[in-house]
Amino acid sequence: MNLSKILKNTFLVISACLILSACATKKVSEVGGQIQGDVYVGSDTVEYLASGVPDRVFFATNESILTTRSRDTLRKQATWLRKNSDVNVVIEGHADERGTREYNLALGERRANAAKDYLMTYGISASRISVISYGKERPVDSGSNPLAWSKNRRSVTVKAN
Repeated sequence: MNLSKILKNTFLVISACLILSACATKKVSEVGGQIQGDVYVGSDTVEYLASGVPDRVFFATNESILTTRSRDTLRKQATWLRKNSDVNVVIEGHADERGTREYNLALGERRANAAKDYLMTYGISASRISVISYGKERPVDSGSNPLAWSKNRRSVTVKAN
């Protein structure tokens, strides 16, 4: 191969890599500020564990890592749970519709356990917290779009019966 063909092929490979990496890092942006990055930050699906204590936290696609906003919500839940030591909770893990049933059940469990582990760091006993994963079986928004998906990637803290 001559030098010009090598340079041409190198240029094509680098160009293709740049184009593909630009596509892979594109973040979803919705009008009205409901999604930041790909995490839902609105309040129309949030209910309350107690007055002023949101019941759910949201996750990025394929992630179980808590966002700053999620940690703030869980700190509020922990404060309320410390004041109400007779209350036990169930943390439900959920995923969006994409992915297999098995994958989403495992992802929902990781999300619920991330919330449980965080509550435990604030002094809530593991014996007071149960975890269940519903995967993609109980969507809060049945749409098939980025906003619906971001609403469904969540964990929800509910009072145990």
